[in-house]
Amino acid sequence: MEYEDKAGRPSRPPSPRQNVRKNLDFEPLSTTALILEDRPANLPAKPAEEAQKHRQQYEEMVVQAKKRELKEAQRRKKQLEERCKVEENIGNAVLTWNNEILPNWETMWCSRKVRDLWWQGIPPSVRGKVWSLAIGNELNITHELFDICLARAKERWRSLSSGGSDVESEDAGFSAADKEASLELIKLDISRTFPNLCIFQQGGPYHDMLHSILGAYTCYRPDVGYVQGMSFIAAVLILNLDTADAFIAFSNLLNKPCQMAFFRVDHGLMLTYFAAFEVFFEENLPKLFAHFKKNNLTPDIYLIDWIFTLYSKSLPLDLACRIWDVFCRDGEEFLFRTALGILKLFEDILTRMDFIHSAQFLTRLPEDLPADEVFAAIATVQMQSRNKKWAQVLAALQKDSREMEKGSPSLRH
Repeated sequence: MEYEDKAGRPSRPPSPRQNVRKNLDFEPLSTTALILEDRPANLPAKPAEEAQKHRQQYEEMVVQAKKRELKEAQRRKKQLEERCKVEENIGNAVLTWNNEILPNWETMWCSRKVRDLWWQGIPPSVRGKVWSLAIGNELNITHELFDICLARAKERWRSLSSGGSDVESEDAGFSAADKEASLELIKLDISRTFPNLCIFQQGGPYHDMLHSILGAYTCYRPDVGYVQGMSFIAAVLILNLDTADAFIAFSNLLNKPCQMAFFRVDHGLMLTYFAAFEVFFEENLPKLFAHFKKNNLTPDIYLIDWIFTLYSKSLPLDLACRIWDVFCRDGEEFLFRTALGILKLFEDILTRMDFIHSAQFLTRLPEDLPADEVFAAIATVQMQSRNKKWAQVLAALQKDSREMEKGSPSLRH
């Protein structure tokens, strides 16, 4: 009824578009309109000076916007050029590794050219092959042995899940409760391994592979069993190698003296490693070393986590892989050199922190660490003290430790 005219004829309601247009007749639609549009008819016109001022402001805004667009375009162009350069370098490096180095590994791996290439980072497509060759297989583990260990692990899982009490002869010294606890720890740790990637969690493409390697290792080395931190090492290897080859590299890597000392929790040897680290810490960073001493910030507080996981838990994955590259080249020494490089990179920050804040910072390093900056800091670290290299310092400290134990009955117990 409200749309019927006085003659009684129905009238069409105004369209929504007309209403909108009517409402917007005097509304400025943009910043440009605010400056350039004339005022509505029901308001006084702009003075000529104000109109000129607004026009100048608008022109300045346009100039600034064009400058920003040009700067952004230049930034994008530079990023693209850098990306293309990186990809070209990686492509050239892949050819060098595949055509020159890998076919002649025994004669070339220790050459200056290869060492320089190694420092720059191994291309992902050949990383697994290089790691396998560098880590070696002193334990002579075969794919068949991996299959046997994996079959035993699966049988153990079935037995434990069904409440069985069968104990194999080689595991006689380990209770079913211990093995079950180890099995549960593996399950728990797998779910916490690179959670942001979501590929190792239940249902992920690499979950079963990681579970297989860790389970097989507990059967291969029941004297070591599973220790927290192993899952990160196995996960990094899985990302670069097939399952059986990853197991071979994993077992040989954990058999190295430093890793075995930490994973078997050999307190005496761990303390020797920490003492050797502090020798080079004081040599390279005397100011920070004194600050840490004053605040009782000992190496075990931050080094254990770094060494246990070979930095794969503490650093961005791409950076951790580059550290693994050189670790495979230089051995355990590079793990401690990396630690000194990280401390050097943040020396100014850490010298202003107290014990609690330093410990928190070092156990939770920034997530956006640039690899080039970290490696630049590592490159400045000198692993020589009083004309003695890492291996010599460590051997001397181990000798002193053994002599002290022999001389003191209380230390033996």
